[in-house]
Amino acid sequence: MTERQSKILEALALCQRIEVSALAEMLHVSQVTVRKDLDQLEERGLIRREHGFALFGSLDDVGRRMALHYEVKRRIAQAAAASVEEGETVMIESGSCCTLLAEELANAQKDVTIVTNSTFIANHLRYIRSCRIILLGGEYQPEAQVLVGSITRRCAEIFFSDKFFIGADGFIKEYGFTGRNHVRAQTVRDMVEQAEEILVLTESEKFSQRGAEGIVRAEDVTAVYTDDHIPPATETFLSEKGVIINKVPAFLNTESHQTPMIQSPHNPEKLYQSVSAIKNAASWPAFQRQ
Repeated sequence: MTERQSKILEALALCQRIEVSALAEMLHVSQVTVRKDLDQLEERGLIRREHGFALFGSLDDVGRRMALHYEVKRRIAQAAAASVEEGETVMIESGSCCTLLAEELANAQKDVTIVTNSTFIANHLRYIRSCRIILLGGEYQPEAQVLVGSITRRCAEIFFSDKFFIGADGFIKEYGFTGRNHVRAQTVRDMVEQAEEILVLTESEKFSQRGAEGIVRAEDVTAVYTDDHIPPATETFLSEKGVIINKVPAFLNTESHQTPMIQSPHNPEKLYQSVSAIKNAASWPAFQRQ
């Protein structure tokens, strides 16, 4: 993925819906160039297109979640991918960091078998011929593009994985890592039973959020891959539970930049957004948080 495409994803993740002309103005390129980028992103299942606009789907849309803070998620995925050895079988559940992890493993062309309940991951990697993917069956949740339920559990029971990589929507000390959807949470708990090691991939901000239902207790987790903004108290708590903490930089460039306002070309008074992630195209450190 190009740097320009990463900036488009970050802008969309924050604005939800942007005109092609506004994107072209923000990036200082032609609308033809932007449309080519959008075509590639849509082909990968990361965005949707409407006439003159680019947009994401619901909050459950994996492409939308993957786009927000894309670069730090990519660094988390790269760090986690380094833990996978040649010849291993790994389970990977649905989620934005997990999708990027699967992509890293596929591009590395290791002799690795990926078992997943995510149709998004299977579709996302369909052009990487060296990748070996086993897609579990189950009840299909179309917005999250994931398979869940008792059929998924029975399919997972066939396999034993060296590592199981999961995401999280939140964290509570008493319950461990949590998720928003109870059916998906139960499916993850079922898949946990088939893994020797459980590894969690999540941004540090998730440690300040709470999901509706517990996925896995802290003491059952082998390692966590996150960024270096994890709260110190949480890091200490996890370390005391025997969890290995692997941290990547939350952002690589901390110098300040002026934040432009994106306006509709058809209505100059209407501001699309004024968030810190939309920086000038030449030097924007894509995931700087203010």
